[in-house]
Amino acid sequence: MADKKEYKVIGTRPIRHDGVDKVTGRALYGADFQIVGLLHGRMLRSPHAHARIKSIDTSRAEAYPGVKAVVTAKDFPGAGDAIVDLGEGAVSLKHLQDNVLASNKALYKGHQVAAVAAIDPHTAEEALELIDVDYEVLPPVINVRNAMKEDAPLLHEDLRTDEMGEKSEKPSNIASHFQHKKGDLDKGFAEADVVIEHEFTTATVHQGYIEPHNATALYNPDGQLTIWCSTQGAFTVRAQVSEILQMPVSKVKVVPMEIGGGFGGKIQVYIKPVAAMLSMKTGKPVKVLMSRADVFEGTGPTPGSYVRVKIGATKEGRITAAEGYLAYEAGAYPGSPVGAGAMCIWSCYNIENALVDGYDVVVNKPKTSAYRAPGATNAAFAVETVIDEICEKIGMDPLEFRILNSAKEGDTRVDGPVFPRIGFAETVEAAKEHPHYSTSLDGKYRGRGVASGFWPNFGMKSSVAINVTSDGTINLVEGSTDIGGTRASIAMQAAEVLGISAESVTPIVADTNSVGYTDVTGGSRTTFATGYAAYEAAQDVKRQMIERAAKLWEVDESEVEFADGVFRCTNGKEEEIDFKGLAGQLDETGGPVVGRGTADPTGAGPSIGTHVVDVEVDPETGKVQILRYTATQDAGKAIHPSYVEGQIQGGAVQGIGWALNEEYIYNEKGEMTNASFLDYRIPTCLDLPMIDAVIVEVPNPGHPYGVRGVGETPIVAPPAAIANAIYRAIGVRMRELPMSPGRILKATGKI
Repeated sequence: MADKKEYKVIGTRPIRHDGVDKVTGRALYGADFQIVGLLHGRMLRSPHAHARIKSIDTSRAEAYPGVKAVVTAKDFPGAGDAIVDLGEGAVSLKHLQDNVLASNKALYKGHQVAAVAAIDPHTAEEALELIDVDYEVLPPVINVRNAMKEDAPLLHEDLRTDEMGEKSEKPSNIASHFQHKKGDLDKGFAEADVVIEHEFTTATVHQGYIEPHNATALYNPDGQLTIWCSTQGAFTVRAQVSEILQMPVSKVKVVPMEIGGGFGGKIQVYIKPVAAMLSMKTGKPVKVLMSRADVFEGTGPTPGSYVRVKIGATKEGRITAAEGYLAYEAGAYPGSPVGAGAMCIWSCYNIENALVDGYDVVVNKPKTSAYRAPGATNAAFAVETVIDEICEKIGMDPLEFRILNSAKEGDTRVDGPVFPRIGFAETVEAAKEHPHYSTSLDGKYRGRGVASGFWPNFGMKSSVAINVTSDGTINLVEGSTDIGGTRASIAMQAAEVLGISAESVTPIVADTNSVGYTDVTGGSRTTFATGYAAYEAAQDVKRQMIERAAKLWEVDESEVEFADGVFRCTNGKEEEIDFKGLAGQLDETGGPVVGRGTADPTGAGPSIGTHVVDVEVDPETGKVQILRYTATQDAGKAIHPSYVEGQIQGGAVQGIGWALNEEYIYNEKGEMTNASFLDYRIPTCLDLPMIDAVIVEVPNPGHPYGVRGVGETPIVAPPAAIANAIYRAIGVRMRELPMSPGRILKATGKI
């Protein structure tokens, strides 16, 4: 089903435009930024998971030599009831501001309560110890099921459950309950020959980006605030800071530096408004950096969850009914990705009768943030393992089962949307035909598992400008942070339109004053939506260049055609000129050419993938070794196949870590006890085989080149695929993440 159209640039593998700066260390990240007169800021964090803040006395810190300013929540203007759009979800302004600096309550260990600016980092850190905070320590609740109990400690006395659109009368830790339903569930289960129901739990996990959060702010006497930082969305930072500080967006400029990973965790602001407030107080630029422990304890991970799944199927393998219950931890403030989880839970399959209940629950942990297909992995872990058990019961190959039940064009998701053209069956076929699936797996305690995953993908708004230079190259100005090679994928789409090489494009990620509004790099939207804007900007350039060729040849514009980078006259004159040649004559034909393009596309086109994994389990230690891993995924059209493969491989590796090792470990006080990469263990190259990434191309009709976002889907399937492989290796079904050695030994009765 691949797109057979031939392209000049799209589908090739040019070297990324920012590659040399990255590998030589010349690229500037947020912590690298320097400016004259720089002060250093540090944050005071709550030592308690749940505590009322009775008072904060900053007088001793303010008097300490070298300290230039101290700020607390009282320095911020009062927050109203506004809702701030983060690009991947929205948040209450009051909650956003309280998360930046706690006002009346600290709601998790690591919650920011005050900040200091001083002449150097050491002075700032010493001054933090001089801030006196009087806490009334309260009992914490750190588990979603405990938080839902009637007698659970309340995080927010004013939080009322939004119960199917109606507010409850008494306070609760349940922020909301919603439901999606289609068909007749009772009828569907009555038609089933086999019905399986199980409960699943997943631990809190972090995105694990290598670069900690950072921000440098400078407030000028003219009222202009500039922030240099690593972020997934400069415009989203601008919006959040302007709302928190009650400043017009025109007075806030955000300069995005290079970013060392984000995966959804660098959208919400934490230290940026604080750096700005410290600069306002001192009149100096202030840099605030986080330590690794700060990142773990004080920024948003993805939620722990409780999931219950019930699926019915006929003995021939047709799913007749499916019921899901999702309770996700939101952290300290409402806003878990349970809504996305409910969108994704049944979306790989065409199920006539389906239901999902979703619960958003606050607990004494950091406010959750997006993490690569937020909410989908939790749900898929449950669904895909139950499906595997059904396949075992009815004696059906698990890939054949998926082909039989695969969602296809025209099917309706449980949350309402109707599928456009999608490639689920094609990804399963690709997995089935791959040599991995047909190769025998010999040896004791070895097993093979499969699972599939879904992400809806998003469009949202993007802007691009293109300047044509006299040597025939172009400068492309965009607003999307480049995390995974999107400078290249966006530049390549413009180059394809103009018939020039990818190397002839210089892509620039600009600040918020230098490019039109652009939403976050997230939701698997950037190559799709910003690429769409680049396509439109290049079309604008093409139209103008046709006008210039017509002027050069003194013919009508309708008599000029453009193909493969060459302009030709069609009225009988033997005139032709390539893009570079015409660019050299712009001064003679009217001056500079600047193209512009904006996009807010709706046809993002969902993404689906299927994974196959072989494991070996050591029965004495419980350690799981990944022997072989293959991931197939529908990319629509792979603009730069190497970066598509990299996204698939990276997502699979993060999913493997989530499956086997990664979790926040809390003690009874609600304190995270493993807030470092020494104790929070992410996979390394020593833990993994090469991930075989197989690109399937079923063109997305919502994009000129058929693009589908690819960044999020590959993290969805790994935990379930590995759980299914573990079962075949040792005969034990694992229903709790991570499937760490201790849990496997417990499940097998060894401990």
